[in-house]
Amino acid sequence: MEQIDDRQIKEDDRHYVLHAWSKQKDVQPKIIKKADGIFFWDDSDKKYYDMCSQLVYLNVGHNHPKLMEEFRHIGEIPLASPGFATASKAELARKIIEVAPKNMAKVFFANGGADSNDHAVKIARMVTGRYKIFSRYRSYHGATFGAGNLSGENRRFTVEPGLPGFIKFETPYLYREKVKFENEEAAAAFYLDRLNSQILYEGPDSIAAIFMETIPGSNGVLIPPKGYMEGVRELCTKYGILMICDEVMSGFGRTGKMFAVDHFDLEPDIMTFAKGVTCGYSPLGGVIVSEEVAKYFDDHVLMTGLTYSGHTVSTQIGCATLDIYKDEDLIEHAAEMGKVLAARLEQLREFASVGDVRHIGLFAAVELVKNKQTKEPIISYGMDYGKDAVGLMKKFVGLLMEQGFYTYSHESSVMVAPPLIITEQQINEAMDLFEHALMKFEREDLFADQPLMAK
Repeated sequence: MEQIDDRQIKEDDRHYVLHAWSKQKDVQPKIIKKADGIFFWDDSDKKYYDMCSQLVYLNVGHNHPKLMEEFRHIGEIPLASPGFATASKAELARKIIEVAPKNMAKVFFANGGADSNDHAVKIARMVTGRYKIFSRYRSYHGATFGAGNLSGENRRFTVEPGLPGFIKFETPYLYREKVKFENEEAAAAFYLDRLNSQILYEGPDSIAAIFMETIPGSNGVLIPPKGYMEGVRELCTKYGILMICDEVMSGFGRTGKMFAVDHFDLEPDIMTFAKGVTCGYSPLGGVIVSEEVAKYFDDHVLMTGLTYSGHTVSTQIGCATLDIYKDEDLIEHAAEMGKVLAARLEQLREFASVGDVRHIGLFAAVELVKNKQTKEPIISYGMDYGKDAVGLMKKFVGLLMEQGFYTYSHESSVMVAPPLIITEQQINEAMDLFEHALMKFEREDLFADQPLMAK
């Protein structure tokens, strides 16, 4: 590619690129000029801590030497359509099954998270002969038409009127629940009872799958209460419904275990993945199916597919990525660094604008409020893209950027999900920047015309 100066890059971007989830007249993107580890530098040579791993995928960090070396051998890899067996596709499928729950047997490869979820829906309908798909409010499964129908927040509205058979149910969100529970187990029982009732209302024999982000990510890292996930598994088994866990964001070490489902005593029937399988160095996603689901297709045609399923370049990068997780003990490291991050996050509860913090491994969100007593959010649900609705959150994320802390927000929650290679020192340095931005935000924006509220 020819060398282009920064001015020309920005001019071409402005004239020819459509940016997602944005009013185009408001878009003023920076240019990443260089990157290394957990850091990147923009076109003014400003350094940033990448505290959301770009879009929660860059688990091994920027410019990892092993992956850079792998790209040097790409020319040696023959391209092959999905009908061929290739060394990298076969090896990566084996490596994924080796680290997946014990009941998992085979992998269907896709291009990314959204289309992986699309294919999982099709597989569930084929296996069960049923058509209804349960998924949750406050979930995000992707922006394709199928994944958009799965999603349970306002980004799904552009695919409505949607496809028949997509049913929504509640996500446990204890911070904003009006009912006061004695403990997490009581909360889980409450939500499971409501789900059971909804299954009966919809007709169990018509429901193919219950489809869930194991831990909802972009909607605020909503960690399920104790016993909830196991209870969903029991309901699925009781009614012959497939349990599908979306591990696109939470998989491959993000939560301190290989997959988020590993934190619970259950085995899903199907899992979807993307992001961390190649850490964004090449597009790849997929569907992992259980032995029982896999056997169904021994005698039935798998009526789905795509041109780049198991693309040799992407699967080669995937193999190298899984080697990095193992060779560098990154899953264990993420668990240890998660404890360091958790300690710093818990300290944020002292701030007047911090309503809640939620964290598991290196997967965390900080929820901001206007009023700590009433829990009034900075942005009300569904208003992320409404007129003038994002002013305060946009200001706060801008303050973080000024400090050199790069991340994004959704509604009133700010994502904190750094690369798994981050060190204790780097966590503390980055969280110092977060606190400085938070103090300035409260003083100059949120509470500028009033005394600081009681903490």
